[in-house]
Amino acid sequence: MKTNLSSQIKLDRVPSRYYMPQGEIEAAALTREEKIHTRIFEDVADGSAYLARHIAEVIRKNVAAKNRCVIALGAGSATHSVYSSLIDMCAKGEVSFDKVIVFNLNEFFPLVPDGPSTLARLREVFLDHVDIRQDNIHSINPAVTMEDMFEYCKEYERKIEDCGGLDLTVCEIGPQGALAFNEPGSLSTSLCRLVLLSPELRHIIKKDYKCEATPTSAITLGLGNILKSGRVMAMAWGEARSSVVAEAIEGPVTDNLPASYLQLHNNARIALDLSAADDLTRISHPWMVTSCEWNDKLVRRAIVWLCKQTGKPILKLTNKDYTDWGLGELVAKFGSAYAVNIKVFNQLQHTITGWPGGKPDADDTYRPERAKPYPKRVVIFSPHPDDDVISMGGTFKRLVDQHHDVHVAYETSGNIAVGDEDMMRYFLMMDKIAPMFGFDTDGYKKLSTEVRDFVGSKASAGDVDTADIREIKTKIREAEATIACGFIGVKPQNIHFLRLPFYETGTIKKGDLAERDVEIVKNLLQEVKPHQIFVAGDLADPHGTHRVCTDAVLAVLAELKGEAWLKDCRIWMYRGAWAEWEIDHIEMAVPISPEELRFKRNSILKHQSQMENAPFLGDDDRLFWQRAEERNRATAGLYESLGLASYEAMEAFVEYHPL
Repeated sequence: MKTNLSSQIKLDRVPSRYYMPQGEIEAAALTREEKIHTRIFEDVADGSAYLARHIAEVIRKNVAAKNRCVIALGAGSATHSVYSSLIDMCAKGEVSFDKVIVFNLNEFFPLVPDGPSTLARLREVFLDHVDIRQDNIHSINPAVTMEDMFEYCKEYERKIEDCGGLDLTVCEIGPQGALAFNEPGSLSTSLCRLVLLSPELRHIIKKDYKCEATPTSAITLGLGNILKSGRVMAMAWGEARSSVVAEAIEGPVTDNLPASYLQLHNNARIALDLSAADDLTRISHPWMVTSCEWNDKLVRRAIVWLCKQTGKPILKLTNKDYTDWGLGELVAKFGSAYAVNIKVFNQLQHTITGWPGGKPDADDTYRPERAKPYPKRVVIFSPHPDDDVISMGGTFKRLVDQHHDVHVAYETSGNIAVGDEDMMRYFLMMDKIAPMFGFDTDGYKKLSTEVRDFVGSKASAGDVDTADIREIKTKIREAEATIACGFIGVKPQNIHFLRLPFYETGTIKKGDLAERDVEIVKNLLQEVKPHQIFVAGDLADPHGTHRVCTDAVLAVLAELKGEAWLKDCRIWMYRGAWAEWEIDHIEMAVPISPEELRFKRNSILKHQSQMENAPFLGDDDRLFWQRAEERNRATAGLYESLGLASYEAMEAFVEYHPL
């Protein structure tokens, strides 16, 4: 069973010469916007192996020269695959850590029982699996007091200097370009110190460490300590880091982006996978640094970029515009600016459709969806019980109104996202009406008392709920989803609550995707045999649940690849929960009128437990309906700026082709 197919989704194929240039001259041209030595790899495994080899080389050279190697290690999740490669190399005798001295780059303060610890993480994923001497492992002393903090931090630095200084620092590029726990605002001269952790970083720590409560502060080596290191090897994997990575590597040095200070280091190198490198000039705008291997998507991206630079719609671009902005080879390739303009204009025009299920009895040559069969059987997979309306509520309504047989499958219960306050509102009501309807039984009274007592005794909102409370919260979300579906017009028998087992832990930490999860999805698809499937494409989902749910669907599609019904089925990926598709990838754009946008908002508002009191609104201050409307309006605004029809809003989709 393939359970990680979402990680293999490539929306377009980047020519290898853009990220693996052949020869120094080509490399110099491609990387001329980059101010830090950067290597890009097709996947995390290749990048991790590259870094592991260089770390091993640094160890061998320093041990040969001075009989030791001093390394500062970070424990961020991006480093784990590098450590795994080093463990393999150590097992094969390719590197030894016997004479390596390790200093922990940072540690939470204060440490709490059963709370996160970077040293514990380092031991778990790396140090306990190699031949390092235990007395060569140095970390922050959790017993240090606030009164002794300043002197203790100085003492930690003195230990490093007594060992001869750092030969190497290994770390990830964190959120907002953080290095270790040096967040925006840290000075290049900052030293070992106590720092407060930002809400965004704490949110990521909670996810990475699978913990309910996160520390508010930590002790970290400063940027000054890191920049004094003989070498720095940093890494970033995944599209969630692409924008900060590009700014750090190609932008100015600024304390608003700590990783940018690596530009000042003479021996720093960064390793990225293609997703993390997506915003670097040689990947996102290769025409600015080299001659291109043009395909339809790259041409579209270039013309959209040119429209933004010139402030013109597509059909007003001239030969001079192309020449002035370094796109003269497109004019040479197509013969004229007009030829390029009309090609891209028509491509974008053909993505727009008011018939997301296909228009019956119409020529579908240039339509995103085929006309037949009509009506279609459609399955919309929603990771949580509101992602369907948040991400594609307008399209959802269109499909129902255009008489397709629409099923919606809610993959998880979403019960941990119901706050205690929302749940207690229902109990307050039930307590009042119980005598009226005769369910004020001993059993109900006992349940009500137990729930009240448990909620009242919670030490924190993150305490694991009882099984009864989780079930009650599940029913609340199911009721909200059922009301929203009824509002849209879905048949009651077409609403499916799958409750995939991987989610049902009662905590933020979820289980791994397993055969039993996939089997539930498989049974539904085999029962419905849809002509269309809509699935979440939020590959940078900060909570991880979206990606696991997508993997469950893709695993089934891979398993059923030979089925006759699947050959006649199209799979569309939606976004919207956290980001929107880039315009060069969009293959179907569904316009939404002002009335439909209000309808979509009202559909989202049916999920009352997910309004202001929802525990997992994230770091975005806007409510879900506000986020959705602004994204949908932005997509429509982009189409309008390019000279296409003006709509109130648009929802966008990309077709998935089973691997």
